[in-house]
Amino acid sequence: MAKLIAMYRHPADPVAFDKHYFNVHVPLATQLPGLTGYEVNRGEVSGGQWYLVAILTFDSYEAMTAAQQSDIGKAALADLEHFAAAGLEVISFDSQPV
Repeated sequence: MAKLIAMYRHPADPVAFDKHYFNVHVPLATQLPGLTGYEVNRGEVSGGQWYLVAILTFDSYEAMTAAQQSDIGKAALADLEHFAAAGLEVISFDSQPV
C-alpha cells in the first residue's frame, strides 16, 4: 500500500477554500486511477498547525506514481493554484503494516 498525504496551510479565506476544495478538487482527485481511499482530516490537526490534511491511498507506490502522472493527476496538481495559495506540503511513501 502507498499513501500520499497533502497538508494544507491555513487559507486567508476558509469559506472559499472549502467551497473549491470540496466542490472541485475532491471530485477531480477521486477520479485518480488506482485510488483506493481518500480521507480528509480537519480541526485540531497537529495542534492547529494545518488547516486540512488529506490522505490518499493506493495499492502500491507504482500505482500512486502512475496516478500522479495521469491526465487527472496533472489536472489535480494544476488545480492547486485555484485554492491553495497559502501553500501545502505533500509527502508520499510505501506503507507496510507491522
